[in-house]
Amino acid sequence: VQLQASGGGVVHPGGSLTLSCVVSGRTLSRSVMGWFRQVPGKEREFVAARRWPGGSAVYADSVMGRFTISRDLAKNTVYLQMSSLKAEDTAVYYCAAAEKSLITSQFRRVVNYETWGQGTQVTVSS
Repeated sequence: VQLQASGGGVVHPGGSLTLSCVVSGRTLSRSVMGWFRQVPGKEREFVAARRWPGGSAVYADSVMGRFTISRDLAKNTVYLQMSSLKAEDTAVYYCAAAEKSLITSQFRRVVNYETWGQGTQVTVSS
């Protein structure tokens, strides 16, 4: 399984950006996919995750109502749509795939994801 994240860039506060994560080597039809972020000197933190099919999305409190995790099954791609971006959203964003079937309470833990993309930088600055 390989994950290829892209879509990062520089955006003004209040702006929007959509990150993509192309998945190869497995199907997204039944999966748990997550997005995490990390800034230098800090631990990687949970942003959003979702189980397909039929699972509800889980979001960090800091991004609730502003970020949306979704997928395009035909493209085997997971997205993170980000809006109303703030300076504190600046980080390297990583997509991740869980090999095991996780329950919702396990979505937030880094250790529960076995495969990671390479990261894409998001900078929110005026």
